[in-house]
Amino acid sequence: MEYGCIGEHLGHSFSKEIHNASADYDYQLQELTPEELKVFMTGKNFKAINVTIPYKKNVIPYLYWISDEAKAINAVNTIVNKDGKLYGYNTDFYGLKGLIQRQNVSVNGKKVAVLGSGGTSNTAFAVAQSMGAVSVLKVSRDKKEGYITYDELYEGFSDVEILINTTPCGMYPNIGKSAVELDRLPNVQAVFDAVYNPLSSKLVLDAKEKGITAVGGLYMLVSQAAYAVEKFIDAPVDATKVEEIFRNLYKEKMNIVLIGMPASGKTTVGKALAEKLSKSFVDTDDLIVETAGKPIPEIFAESGEKVFRDFESNVIYEVSKDNGKIIATGGGAVLNKNNINNLKGNGRVYFINRPLDMLATTDDRQLSSNRADLEKRDNERYSLYTEYADVIIDGSGNVEEVAKRIEADYFGYTCD
Repeated sequence: MEYGCIGEHLGHSFSKEIHNASADYDYQLQELTPEELKVFMTGKNFKAINVTIPYKKNVIPYLYWISDEAKAINAVNTIVNKDGKLYGYNTDFYGLKGLIQRQNVSVNGKKVAVLGSGGTSNTAFAVAQSMGAVSVLKVSRDKKEGYITYDELYEGFSDVEILINTTPCGMYPNIGKSAVELDRLPNVQAVFDAVYNPLSSKLVLDAKEKGITAVGGLYMLVSQAAYAVEKFIDAPVDATKVEEIFRNLYKEKMNIVLIGMPASGKTTVGKALAEKLSKSFVDTDDLIVETAGKPIPEIFAESGEKVFRDFESNVIYEVSKDNGKIIATGGGAVLNKNNINNLKGNGRVYFINRPLDMLATTDDRQLSSNRADLEKRDNERYSLYTEYADVIIDGSGNVEEVAKRIEADYFGYTCD
């Protein structure tokens, strides 16, 4: 490996795609055990590498020189081999600073809490101080020197104004979790989460629901990678290129989630979109049948609606972890808000609002097999569809017309 990234678990990494879009070299991912790390570092058989969890501190003893930023943070994420001597840098600092600046949030004079105790925690602490924070707290689950616990945060420092999450809480594959309870921190004005997969963690989604400025870590990842590329090739990467890579990667990873009434065209439109956008298509009802090993009418007949909804929620939780999919959901998926929260982690939610008089009834739809039941379901769910949708799509017209409306929003969407 000449160029690449080392870490313990890299299955979720987007780094290869970012580097391959940024420069003309072959960037590889290499997972190493702690025992293998020593052999790799002493062998020095690379030109330049990135370092991720949990080795940002472990690599330091092998380095000939480290930058001032890396010294201050006590973590290295970029190493360049210069004639057999290893030079260490920390580009996470500039990546996180760029993420905050991109949201036009001022840290100056604000009270900041940094969640987590790993290498990125030190980075966030240094960034917040450099941007003029009046105070910066480090928060950890365990009581240790230099840190407060979450209980101490809630009880004694609930007036914090900015949160920076550096923990892996809510990160793939353990989505749907948050390191902190926002309800207990009423003065928070902005949330920055280093987690980039999912694109929006539960913490970010919870903050946005409260009207708080919040963003995940994908731009930080792209930005820090750009600074790493500059070290790799000893040449600058244009800022417009960084923004372009971010936007393209965000849309590539973003799921398109379709919600709406039965017979509104979610499946047919979804398949058309998948072909147009070169994304794979998933129908959650099909996955329920596959998981249960029986058709949906049998699930209802044998076990009732609750068991079906449990299957549905489990399927949605798993498919929500995916990137770059077109996901068609069942008409009742919106009845459980957790389903929507999970789907929004990596997805943009489109409500196909097809007029009620254009919806057909069929015997295999357990809760809308006749006109009266269909109208009842529409009355029950319409407000949920409109509340949870990021975009409401006019569902009248043929499949091609509806797909084009979604496609237009997708290409016009500018990302966070």
